[in-house]
Amino acid sequence: MPWTLTDTDLKRSSAPLLVLALVAETPRHGYEIGKLITERSDGTITFNMASLYPLLYRMERRGWIVGEWREHPNERRRRFYQITTEGRSVLVGQRGLWRGFVDALDRVAGLKEV
Repeated sequence: MPWTLTDTDLKRSSAPLLVLALVAETPRHGYEIGKLITERSDGTITFNMASLYPLLYRMERRGWIVGEWREHPNERRRRFYQITTEGRSVLVGQRGLWRGFVDALDRVAGLKEV
């Protein structure tokens, strides 16, 4: 049976880059991160919240982001995440890796010609 790359595979591999890029702009809570990924990708990339939160916890354990509980009047308590110095280094590396990968795909498959 031939192997095929699935949407799940692409999401799983790109998720750290997407999260780090968004929290590098400003601290954000999980729901906002998921919503922005969907909005900025015009609905091409979506994350189930049940899978996004475990990713945030793993990234926090790795020291790439740090979370802080915040309460605002008339709103429920939310955990806001911000990028760490180590996370910024990972983000730079991820951007370079993905840029190189997309460029290689273009050279092989002619993506820009489509």
